[in-house]
Parts: sequence; structure tokens; C-alpha cells
Amino acid sequence: MDGKSLTPQETKLQQLKEILPEAFTEGKVDWEKLKATLGEDINFANERYVLNWAGKSEAFKVLQAPTTKTLVPDKEESVNFDETEHIFIEGENLEVLKVLQKSYFGKVKMIYIDPPYNTGNDSFIYPDKFSETKAEYEKRVGDKDEEGYLTKDGMFRKNSKENGQYHSNWLSMLYPRLFLAKNLLKQDGVIFISIDDNEAHNLRLIMNEVFGEENFMANIVWQKKYAATNDAKGFSPMHDHIIVYQKSDGFKRNLLSRTAEQNKPYRNDDSDGKGLWRSDNLLVKSFSESGVFPIINPNTGIEYLPPSGSCWRGSTETIKRWLNEGRIFFGKDGTGAPQLKRYLNEVQQGRVPTTWWTFQEVGHNDAANKELKSIFNSKAPFDTPKPTTLIKRILEISTNTSDLVLDFFSGSATTAHAVMDLNKQSKRKCKYICVQLPELTNEKSEAHKAGYKTIADIAKERIRRAGKKIQEEINQKIKAKEKEIKELESQLDLDGKVEKIKNLQSEIKNLNSQDLGFKVLKVSDSNFKQWQQIKGNDAEALEKQMKLFVDPVSEKATTENMVYELLLKSGKDLNSKLEYKENYYCVNDNELVFMLEKATQEIVDSVIGGKPQKVIALDRLFKGNDQLKTNTSLQMKDAEIEFKTI
Repeated sequence: MDGKSLTPQETKLQQLKEILPEAFTEGKVDWEKLKATLGEDINFANERYVLNWAGKSEAFKVLQAPTTKTLVPDKEESVNFDETEHIFIEGENLEVLKVLQKSYFGKVKMIYIDPPYNTGNDSFIYPDKFSETKAEYEKRVGDKDEEGYLTKDGMFRKNSKENGQYHSNWLSMLYPRLFLAKNLLKQDGVIFISIDDNEAHNLRLIMNEVFGEENFMANIVWQKKYAATNDAKGFSPMHDHIIVYQKSDGFKRNLLSRTAEQNKPYRNDDSDGKGLWRSDNLLVKSFSESGVFPIINPNTGIEYLPPSGSCWRGSTETIKRWLNEGRIFFGKDGTGAPQLKRYLNEVQQGRVPTTWWTFQEVGHNDAANKELKSIFNSKAPFDTPKPTTLIKRILEISTNTSDLVLDFFSGSATTAHAVMDLNKQSKRKCKYICVQLPELTNEKSEAHKAGYKTIADIAKERIRRAGKKIQEEINQKIKAKEKEIKELESQLDLDGKVEKIKNLQSEIKNLNSQDLGFKVLKVSDSNFKQWQQIKGNDAEALEKQMKLFVDPVSEKATTENMVYELLLKSGKDLNSKLEYKENYYCVNDNELVFMLEKATQEIVDSVIGGKPQKVIALDRLFKGNDQLKTNTSLQMKDAEIEFKTI
């Protein structure tokens, strides 16, 4: 409400909308639909099945526009930076996805995101101002306060339901991100997206366009609440959706662990080494003549025939073999009709995941809030977290031993927490990349009161605290297993003693090797000066720009930051092995070398001696020594080393 009265035009439009709602799209008259509704013209232009919205072409421009941004490390905010393989990136996720394209193309096994649901109260970035220049855009989305934090006015715009392009703005925001995310997935990769009923229908359409309708896998319904809201208008929403698409038909989902309830019937044990079993019907309802014959109870001599219209599960030879193997059961006292013994170790060791996930199995919103409160020892600093049990279920279905997981709407970092927790519970070594914008917290929120200025700050602190908590749990587990080993060692005659001790030692080794750290990297301007387009024929401006490019390195650049930018632009991932030798950096055991500090013949000889595949050097290192540069280039060529200067 803006306090203004309705104009006659608005009144008429409201009346028309009540009579002909089908003739309106996003609150505006669709003249083609109106004509068709009135029977005046039923020929639609460009008839075809296609998803379209206001601003789709602009979304493509955003997608295709390259970025000059890079990522710079922040070791102070990290935990165990040099050893960890987990990554937290602070920055706008569209820029981050573009930055990661070369280094992580086709490397991610599973993506989970929880994007804005477009409830009418969400604030997010959508490309709606393409008439502005690049400089104007960068100024607008880069507005910062005196401490360097992005301001809400500069970065976010509230997408209220009164907005004339309410759905279109949301689609324009999500489309380029999904497109770039798909590039990062492995061929057998999969993406899970949380959403509610506001945009579930549009999400399916946009996913069909980006991933292909044939790659739709499931619409999982998650029971997010355990009780209805009595003051809800209309219906009380009890669920969210999790939309699942594979990148190609190569994705193979894992089975879930069997439940105690499923295993409960298997309670018989003959102590013959075959394990637990339950009785099962030896009859089948379908009829086959080969399955109709008498089975004699060896204890009573009574013959049993299948009832009319049914037959035994096996042929004469099969039943005879089962009898010899002791797989036919004649009741507890041995005098009953024949039944089949169904052994637990022969049934499918897992269960197929369904599309209905109850809160008893995977948690609910309230449990997520309590989980966050327990980590921060206070009120939850984040309004809408997901429970780690939910994300762990997704991880169990979609990932294996050492897969890479990506979440580019990280929020409070539930995904990071879930990955570390599941790694602890199993023998996994999965790694995560989580991306979160430094979005300012509301000044009235619990988070802001607790000193967390941005959502990214909440996420980083959660990972730190979750890591410490998991380490405490690991220490307790190790103590218990060490105690168990001592007890086993004290027993003289015990079957399988050596093997049991070996297994316990292996479990301790796995627990000790858990990765509970994380690298923090932040989106930043390039360390190298970017060419700026000169308007008109301003010769003086062009001359100044040419002088700037005598040395392309930015005044704010540091050697370490240049290393990480060159890693990404060379297609190497952020966990590449870096070794600093005197005046140069080796990447992945001399796969690549960066010369960024100094160049002498001795340094060049040392670099060549390591036989790298490629060497990148700053051109300014050879300033005033053209002979050294020429000799270096020739020597590299003779050694079959690719040499490049910048």
C-alpha cells in the first residue's frame, strides 16, 4: 500500500481481472490472451511449447557476460588453511560460479541449493537494469559501507508480489545460476533444489529447459513441520519440495540403510553360520505345472500339495536342493507345512529412497532451529535453517567416498556441517564448496544482536563451532575404541581377535584423518589491470591507459593473491598443492610454475630443472634485461616447457 487512491483505469483493470483472470500475466493484460478469450482472435503468434518471461534475454546477457573477478584467500578467518580441502567462498554467487567454471568444470558430484522461495518478502539480485553501463552496474552492486560490507540497497531489491514482474524477476535471478551450475556437475552428477509452492511449478519448467525434461528424477515432498499452524489462512503448509535432476542418465543413486523395523522379522538363527532368517511363503499365486508336486515333511511323512491355482516357488530340483540345504522350514516343532527360510544377508542390503520424507526420518524446521541454538549456545542466529539430517539424507543418496559437493546458496552453512558430520559417521572423505554473499543481517535480528553483521559471518562461525563439536565427538569415539582394543588384547583365546583389533585400529585411523577445517576465499577485483573501453576519440585518455599497461599488475595486488588468481585462470582447483621454492611457486609437483617475484639465470635454471609443463612469469621481472627474457624463452622452448609472460 502506498496511500494513494485507485485511478479509474486501475479500478477498471481490477474489475476486468475479476471477470477474466486468464487474460492477465503478472498483473498486466495479455492482449493476445484477451482477444482469444473473447473469441476475436485465436491465432497465437509463434505457437510452440516454450518457457518465456519478461527479461529472459537479459538473463542470457548476464549469463554470457564474462567476469574479471577473482578469489583471494583469507587465512585469518580459515581453519587449518594449508591442509583442509573444504572451501567457503564469500561473495555474490553468480560471480563465483563464473570464476569456478574453468577449474571445476565437470568435477562436482552433487549440488544442493536452497534459493529464495519468492514469497513476496525475499530480497535478492535480479538483472533488471541492462540500460546502464558496466561501471554504473558495478557501482550499484558494489555499494559498501565504511567497513567494506555490501549494503542492501546496492546489492538487493525486494521482489514484492506487487511487482509487475514478480515471477519474471525470480526466473531471471535463478536461470543463469542454474545454467552455470550445470557446467560444474560431473556427467553422473545430480542437483537437489529446495522450494515451496510459490515457485515449484516454475522451477520445474526452468529445470526442464536447463537440464532437459528427460533428466527429471523426483519431486520429493519433505514434511517440514510436525504440527499444523492453527492461525494459518486457508490451509496450513506442512511441506516443502526438493526437486531433483540428473545431468545425464549416468547418475546412479545409492540405497538407504535398512531400518531396524525392516530387520526386525529376521530373528531366527540356526547357529549354522548362515545368519538370521525369517519364514516366508513357499507358494506363489501364479500357476506353473512344473511347480505342482508333493513336498513330504521328513518328520511326519505328510505330503503337502499347492492349493488349486497356485504352485511352489521352485521346480522339483530346486525344492530338493533347498531341502538338502536346510532352507525349508516345517514350523517350530517340525510338524507343520513347508515354508521358505529367507536369510537377511540375501535380501537387498538397503532400501530404495521414496519421494515422501517424514520429519521422523529427516527432521523438521523446529529441529533445525534447535540444532543451531545448541551450536551457538543461544537463540538461533538464522531464521530458516535446514536440519543437517535432511542434507545427510541427500548426501547418502547421491555421493560416495570422496565426492565434491557444492552449495551456492549456503545460508547458515548446513551443507558444510552435514558433510563433516556424515564423514565422521562413515568412511567418507567428501569435500564441500559453500558460497554465501555477505548479506547484511537485519539490525533487529538475533544474529545482529550477537555481533554477526552478515549471513556469511554466521555461516563461517557455524562451521568453526560444528568442527569443534565433531572433534570432541571423535575424541570420545577414539577413547572408546582404544579401550575396546585393550580389552581384546587382554583376552587370550578369542576367535577373530587379531581381525577385530585391526578393524578397530583402522576405524581410529579414519577418525584421526577427518577434515574439520575450511579455506575462506573472498570475491575480489582482479590482481591485474583490466582494459577499459575509451569513449569517443580521447587520445589523451588512451595514452594514459597505455601507460598503465606498461605494468599490468594492480597496485593492490599481493603475490599470494596473484597465485590464487592464476591457479583459477590456469584451470587448477583451489586445493592444488602449492610449494614455495626460492622466488617461485610450484603447483602440483611442478605441473605448473609461477615466477612472480624475481627472475635471474639461476632461478630460470632451477625452474627448468624441475621439468614443469608450463611456466607463467610476470613480464616486469625482465624489465631492463631483454637478453634474459629472450634466453629464458629459448631455454624453455628447448626443454619443451610452455612459457608465458603477463
